[in-house]
Amino acid sequence: MLDLIIIFAFIAYSITNGFRNRAKASKNLEEYFLAGRTIKGWRAGFSLAATQYAADTPLLVTGLIATGGIFMLWRLWIYGLGFLMIGFLLGRSWRRARVLTDAEFTEIRYSGRGVLALRGLKAIYYGTVMNCTILAMVLVAASRISEVFLFWHEWLPQGIYQPIYSLVQSIGVPLATSATGLETYIATTNNLISILVILSFTALYSTTGGLRSVIATDTVQFSLAMIGTIVYAVIVVVKAGGLGQMVDKLVVLYGQMDAQQILSFSPRKFEALGPFLVIVSLQWFFERNSDGTGYFAQRMMACRTDRDARIGAFAFTWLQILLRSLVWLVIGVGLLVLFPYIPGTPVTEEFIAGRELLFATGIKELLPPGVTGLALTGLLAALASTIDTHLTWGASYWSNDVYKRIVNTAWLKRSPSEKELVVVARLSNIVILLIALIIMANLGSIQTAWYITLLFGAGTGAVLVLRWLWERINLHSEISAIITSLICAPIILVTVEDEWLRLLLMASISTVVVVTVTLLTRPTEDSVLVRFFDRVRPPGFWRKTSQKLRIDSAEPVKEFRQGAYLTITVSISVYLLLIGFGKVLFPISTGSTITAVVYIGLGLASIPLWYRRVLKKDDFD
Repeated sequence: MLDLIIIFAFIAYSITNGFRNRAKASKNLEEYFLAGRTIKGWRAGFSLAATQYAADTPLLVTGLIATGGIFMLWRLWIYGLGFLMIGFLLGRSWRRARVLTDAEFTEIRYSGRGVLALRGLKAIYYGTVMNCTILAMVLVAASRISEVFLFWHEWLPQGIYQPIYSLVQSIGVPLATSATGLETYIATTNNLISILVILSFTALYSTTGGLRSVIATDTVQFSLAMIGTIVYAVIVVVKAGGLGQMVDKLVVLYGQMDAQQILSFSPRKFEALGPFLVIVSLQWFFERNSDGTGYFAQRMMACRTDRDARIGAFAFTWLQILLRSLVWLVIGVGLLVLFPYIPGTPVTEEFIAGRELLFATGIKELLPPGVTGLALTGLLAALASTIDTHLTWGASYWSNDVYKRIVNTAWLKRSPSEKELVVVARLSNIVILLIALIIMANLGSIQTAWYITLLFGAGTGAVLVLRWLWERINLHSEISAIITSLICAPIILVTVEDEWLRLLLMASISTVVVVTVTLLTRPTEDSVLVRFFDRVRPPGFWRKTSQKLRIDSAEPVKEFRQGAYLTITVSISVYLLLIGFGKVLFPISTGSTITAVVYIGLGLASIPLWYRRVLKKDDFD
């Protein structure tokens, strides 16, 4: 009963918050999608952390540790570089662009007959294809969590449950694992009901109150999720006999060599060093939203000032990469002790999915009443925060780019009212959810789906950043990147087995294509570049354009250097502290403690290099 009270209290808060912000959100699209550009930096950071927490990410982390050890988590940690680059280098530019979506950005940055077509293509590609795929991954995690806890066949009257079961059985698409031992379509029916209930609750407050409601709720959601996760971690450590005993038990269960590999922050085998360096060097830059495209840019644009945008990215990175990662690290390693597997077990889709599911199984089997409700509320909050963000993000494309700009302005030659656009935005959420459910039915493990989205996104990552930094990038540059991704990614997936080689090939091919097309095609019209530069003042290499405005061409270069400096120095602090505290938690040799102290000391010593610059108030705010 206590568990249910905690869960329902959170649901009531979220729905109430949505209706409280309904009037403001209904005024226009800027109020609905950007909260009137009034968000404080720390709230933007918490909101991003809540979104990135997600219900699928802790399951993904658990699977990565089980299949490759701690060093595999660099696949997630390396994004800290990208987060900081967006905030320190591009956050100011996103705010000054004064657009609602990154698809709209194409019309203020490029010239040519294909600009509107590119805007529509990006709205569909990012707002539907990529957005719904990611949302489907989250729903897979939701189904696995709910399968362990929510037994609707025992709770609902047969008159209600049986028709749903019959429908699910007739469709014949299983959405369940074998974790609970239930008959496949009973488990599938339970999962479907759970997902629909969760989606209905999330859609209710997010579509009602818009981004203002999403961010207000996210702040509570992240706090709940972290409290629940920390309590979960403490109980896992206690059940495993303490942190020191966990290391010893890993050695007993998996052998000295495997235990060291599990706990290492770097690859233990020399032949794995090259692939590891390739992945961490490229993945953070060659990805689908490397410049913040999507909900990151949305949060930056919603901030009150440039300083708030910078602080938002800073707070998000520290919450995401340092605090959250250390807690999940403890849980992931602890579950290997409490729920061991036989060393040498083949790493199949079923194995990965089973290890991912253990994050939820551990909550059910290890936590007492009350604490279970807190942990479940944390997972529900993480799930809701991700769903609400993807709903508002995807709906912004459909309402602002597709319906308003293409259907009305370009085709029907009419101007829709603001209330009409808000209605379309709210209805778009239903379409997005339906597409995500269809994709979800065809996904295997979260880890595999994640790898696929990474590869498709790698083809467009470079051009997204370069369009801000290099004036020569044009309309054809972006189109060629998208086409290259769509053509090459499926071929590479089928023909290349190694993940690092896939990423290297995709990044190399797309970069060569983009640069070649850029240099061989007509540049953006001078008048468009001048208006864009005068409006945004982007960092980087804008010599010709800045000279036309009689602005010192060294200014954007200086802006670039300052942003790069903060990105590098703050990243150094974050990663040194992450490794240091990680080694304190899990020492794998007698010298690990000394090494850990050195890492922590260096991390703390590097803070004076950046903290004044991060927190300073800018003259242009």
